[in-house]
Amino acid sequence: MELILALDAGTSGVRTVAFDRDLGVVDEAYLELTQYFPAPGEVEHDPLEIAQLAVSTLRDVASRVRDAGHHIAALGLTNQRETTVGFDRERGDVFQRAIVWQDRRGAALCRELDEQGHGDAIRATTGLVLDSYFSATKMKWMLDRGLAERALRPSFSTIDSWLLWTLSGGVEGGVFVTEPSNASRTLLMDLATLDWSPAMMTLFGVSRSMLADVLPSSGQFAVVSGDVVAELAGVPVTGVLGDQQSALFGQACFTPGQVKATYGTGAFLLANAGDTVPSVVNGLLSTVGWDLGAFGSTTYALEGSAFVAGAAVQWLRDLGFMKASSDLESLALSANDSAGVQFVPAFTGLGSPFWDPDARGAITGLSRGVGKGEIARALVESLAYQVRAMTDAFRGGGLELKELRADGGAAAMDLLLQLQATNSRVDVLRSSTLEATARGAASVAGFEAGLWSSLDELSERWRDVARFHPENPVTVDAGYEVWRRALERA
Repeated sequence: MELILALDAGTSGVRTVAFDRDLGVVDEAYLELTQYFPAPGEVEHDPLEIAQLAVSTLRDVASRVRDAGHHIAALGLTNQRETTVGFDRERGDVFQRAIVWQDRRGAALCRELDEQGHGDAIRATTGLVLDSYFSATKMKWMLDRGLAERALRPSFSTIDSWLLWTLSGGVEGGVFVTEPSNASRTLLMDLATLDWSPAMMTLFGVSRSMLADVLPSSGQFAVVSGDVVAELAGVPVTGVLGDQQSALFGQACFTPGQVKATYGTGAFLLANAGDTVPSVVNGLLSTVGWDLGAFGSTTYALEGSAFVAGAAVQWLRDLGFMKASSDLESLALSANDSAGVQFVPAFTGLGSPFWDPDARGAITGLSRGVGKGEIARALVESLAYQVRAMTDAFRGGGLELKELRADGGAAAMDLLLQLQATNSRVDVLRSSTLEATARGAASVAGFEAGLWSSLDELSERWRDVARFHPENPVTVDAGYEVWRRALERA
């Protein structure tokens, strides 16, 4: 068979998946990524480890599918978005560990810029709010500490550009490029022009020579170097998307108004907003969905972002509440209810629609009758509440929600998706594959590789395997109001 590989470099780990023409999974490999927490509110990854895990999973899958006689037509790439790498393109040295999207060390800079009155211009140009979530604040932090001064070719990038540069040869001729769904998460890209904004680069002190060239999301990005991944020598990288836009594409949300919810490390709600820059909606972000280049016009999206979802599940796992993250639902169902416990997973501040970088996690309502089951159930409820806050903001912005297409690891929980349907007053559909992010990367890469010629072909391949309808909302409404009060305390 002719296959497309998708490399998914996420926040928790790196996965390579091989897809066939019907977007069925033929093979996959996954390796978990080390998380570093140097200080409260700080989160880092080792970019060299990310590259090593990418190479390992690519080699693992490529060798097996080729031994089975399959042909690899192309590689698609998707990635955690705002996480920022600073490195020297001449020597290959990294300035320090990558600063992860959850990191809050840029909060003071954001307050300073806001006090100087730059918030409105940033919002109008980039579609984003002034928050340390985004890449330019992380670049500025490194520049202010002189970390780039000794570099011969100082460069800053999101993870897509770092991996493209590495896989195509690194210092030996590596290609330094990105695309709009990632570039639009930096606070540096103009949504209207799909290129770096001179005003934003000046504001954050980043020069054009430090940034990757912006190409369409589908096209010829680079060719994998045989010196890096021998099993993929000469295979072209033909599609790149940031992870949440990739999930939107993988969920076949090709019509304006279609919405997906991804329950990954964080929880992210994206709606297809059509081919013009969307109006500002309070609490939400305007961003690029994808730019298909020769295969179609640019698609924009409205987004809600909660910084912690699956990361809180991992936290409970690491504390010994359960042996594996997949045990959360059974533990939550061991309790009839949360016994008044409210879980606010604001470990790294609050995202949409609250945008409070100083908020921190909290568990309230504890009593001697509370056990692991009640706390686990409170966490599952909080994941639904976070997304409810975003669906309320979408409706407040005039977007009519007809259904939510759900994916991500936590979307395997019936309890969560039923709670979501009731909280958000909308049917929730579980995708036939929870790895919609990898599916999206393979799909967008497949256009350039010639596997599909239209979005209609991809739509026909999308299916749901379960539907959850809203139930009587009285109980969840009461719980949501209590959770909102706990949120204020956090």
